[in-house]
Amino acid sequence: MKRIVIFSFLVITAFSYAQENTTRLNWLTDLEEAKKTAKKEKKNILLYFTGSDWCSPCKMLKEDFFNTAQFEERSKDMVLLLIDYPRRTDILTPEQLKYNKQIVLKYNTQKSLPNLLAMNSNGKTLGNISGYSYLRETQNHYAFLDKYFR
Repeated sequence: MKRIVIFSFLVITAFSYAQENTTRLNWLTDLEEAKKTAKKEKKNILLYFTGSDWCSPCKMLKEDFFNTAQFEERSKDMVLLLIDYPRRTDILTPEQLKYNKQIVLKYNTQKSLPNLLAMNSNGKTLGNISGYSYLRETQNHYAFLDKYFR
C-alpha cells in the first residue's frame, strides 16, 4: 500500500510539473509585439503555428517538446510567438482568430501544422520546420533551434 501511495504521488507530481511548465513560457500572440521585444532583447523569434484543439501532431509536439525543461531552458534565447488556428470558436476572441488567419496567410502559406518558423526581429524568415512524426522524435526540432537560436 505504501508503494502505491508513493508511486501515485510521483505520477501526480510529474504531471503537475508538466502542466506548470507550459504556463511558465511567455508566448506572445502578436507579431508586432514579438518584433519589438526581439529588437529590444536582441533575439530571434520562434513563431509556432498550431491547431491546439484538433491537430494531433501539434498536441504531441506540445507534450514532447514544448512542455519539457530542456525547451524551457532553450526558450530564454528566443522570443516566443504562438499563432493558434483552433476549430472551437470559444478558444480565441474573434479578433485574435482574424489576426491569426492573416499571419497564417502571410507566413504559413502551405498551412501545415505544426509549423515552427524562425525569424529575425525585422520579420524576415530565417527557416522553418514543419510537421511532427508519430515516432515522437524531437531531435530535428532541437537541431532547428540550434541553427537559429544559439
